[in-house]
Amino acid sequence: MTLTPTRPDRADSRLLAPAYAATTIGTFSLIAFVAFEAMAVTTVMPSVAAELDGVALYALSFAAPLASGVVGMVAAGLWSDRRGPALPLVVALALFSLGLLVCGTAPSMEVLVAGRVLQGLGGGALTVGLYVVVGLVFPARLQPAVFASFAAAWVLPALFGPGLAAVVADAFGWRWVFLGTVALVVVAGLLIAPALRSLRERHAADAIAADGADATTATDGAGPSQLNRLVWAVVGAGAVLALELLGSSTGAAALLAALAFVLVVLALRRLLPPGTLVGRRGLPAVIGTRGLMSAGFFCVEAYIVFVLQERWGLTPGHAGLALTFVGITWAAASQTQARLGARVSHATAMRLGTALVVLGSVGVVVVVWTHAHPALAAAAYVLGGAGMGFGYPRTSVAMLDASTDRDRGANSSALTIADSLGAALALSVSGVVFAAAPRVGLDPFLSVLVLAVAIGALGTVTAARTRVVS
Repeated sequence: MTLTPTRPDRADSRLLAPAYAATTIGTFSLIAFVAFEAMAVTTVMPSVAAELDGVALYALSFAAPLASGVVGMVAAGLWSDRRGPALPLVVALALFSLGLLVCGTAPSMEVLVAGRVLQGLGGGALTVGLYVVVGLVFPARLQPAVFASFAAAWVLPALFGPGLAAVVADAFGWRWVFLGTVALVVVAGLLIAPALRSLRERHAADAIAADGADATTATDGAGPSQLNRLVWAVVGAGAVLALELLGSSTGAAALLAALAFVLVVLALRRLLPPGTLVGRRGLPAVIGTRGLMSAGFFCVEAYIVFVLQERWGLTPGHAGLALTFVGITWAAASQTQARLGARVSHATAMRLGTALVVLGSVGVVVVVWTHAHPALAAAAYVLGGAGMGFGYPRTSVAMLDASTDRDRGANSSALTIADSLGAALALSVSGVVFAAAPRVGLDPFLSVLVLAVAIGALGTVTAARTRVVS
């Protein structure tokens, strides 16, 4: 079923004009709160894992929402196409809030990870639902401004999220980092409720009109290929979680972990364009670069605050400053590459971006290995953030340039899946490495960081194969 937008299109309309103000503020706030939660959790998770005696599941607490988020994205896309975005978005908000409540009241790390799975389902569906709402509520000439506001909504939490999370955790306990966000999400949801109500009524009217005109033209149902994508998304997400849970075991459990890894690879093959996993030149290499950049960088991000607290005794607030500075650097580098525009090709931007991510990861490895000043570890991590800011946006632009009207949606979906599932897989493997390293006399932090370097280096090789995309 296709909704026909019936929106004002006056020349003087603005994002905060009366027709759009509540929706603009609501969508911005939802993105900002999701971003804040991500930054805040990274800051306090070492304390959470220590209190709940769940260091073994530390990596899974980050991999879980990324993996389940892929399922949420695919399901919300299918549901929105069939029924409109209103109900999927309401369900997404409910799942995300329920996940926050489960995490905030979790008596064990296992329960917290379950809450993170719910958060991922809701967060992934929420992102897709908001994008659909933007396309239906705002005129085309305002949509770039809306998406620019979404980018800003990620920058602000990077500036204030880590510090605020540390203050809240210190004053009230880490549980309120999760529980306090629920009220904010509810308020933001109420702001966009009028727009959702309008979209639901419009969808019902369009459905009646379509049925009355020609029932055979209605597209009320998902095709086999779409349902297959959802099935493979579920398989991939479940296999990622199983890999981390079973990966550090021995015997039959280790064989099951190997099977889980194979299932993840099969899921990626089904969900991504042919040739992506081997870095085939052109679009497959672009999508592969996106996945590897995310995998390498977020592997470091999950452990940078942890190692700063564990090895140097920094407080969560001081360790979280690394997240703040990387957010600023990421945004600045992103603006720089945008201003350079065509003067720097997409392939060059991606090669430089992946190289900086690797250099940053190597820098963190050297600092942890030599036990140098912690500021140097944070600085190296920030260098990696500059690489993400410079190269990451160009993967999206290069993908769109290499797409046609017939495959733009599928390629956009593949890029997002590579991003989330790639990072989730890397974090899951990092959890296995972190648990196994002490058994063979290796430093667990160094082992995980070396893994991040290896992933990043593979990303630079893949980025070199994107040069046919201009």
